[in-house]
Order: sequence, then structure tokens, then C-alpha cells
Amino acid sequence: MKFDVSTLKYDDKGLIPAVAQDHESGEVLMVAWMNAEAVERTLETGKVTYWSRSRQAFWVKGETSGHVQELQELRVDCDRDCLLLLIRQVGPACHTNRRSCFYTAVRDGVEVEIMTPMLE
Repeated sequence: MKFDVSTLKYDDKGLIPAVAQDHESGEVLMVAWMNAEAVERTLETGKVTYWSRSRQAFWVKGETSGHVQELQELRVDCDRDCLLLLIRQVGPACHTNRRSCFYTAVRDGVEVEIMTPMLE
């Protein structure tokens, strides 16, 4: 059965959260938003395409930075309201030049930086 993006459950703005995870290590790299067309573009090209809520435009990850995300597999959660993108990340995933957007942790009630920016 062919995958139909209309079967996904989008929010009132037509968006669905997408979690980007490294397909080899399992590390969660970032969370962003997609609309139906972004999902279709991602599946067609293999290059992860998101919907930028701030710019109100499509955003192909790495288009300007070169830090692309190559889709290995797209998974849909049981409620069909969240996507898991198993990807191959080239360079940092975060705009802060870190491997992951999740570079701080709360430990003993204190927020600490656990990941420094990558060298280029």
C-alpha cells in the first residue's frame, strides 16, 4: 500500500512535529515541523525538507550550510501525529554548530552545557 501523507494528523496550522535521529547512533539531533508537502518533498528527494514557522517557507536542511540530512527511513508514530526521521547527518545538525540541538542538560537542578560547537 502506497504511503498517503493525508493520513497523518496535522495540527490546526497543517503541521506535524518531526524528530531527526541519527540512523546509526540513535542520537536525537533536532525537532522541527513539516507540512504535507514537506513530507512529500522529503520522500521524493531523500533530502529532509522542513516547514519554517518563522519564515513561512520550506527549508531544506543544509541547503545553505552544507550540513544536510539524508533520509534513511521515515517512521510514523502510533497516533499518526508525529514523525521520526532516521537520517544521515552531514556536519552539525544545530544552527549553533553543535552535533545536536539538545546540547544542555539539567543536572541536580542546574542547566549545564554538555556539548561544545563542532570545529569546521
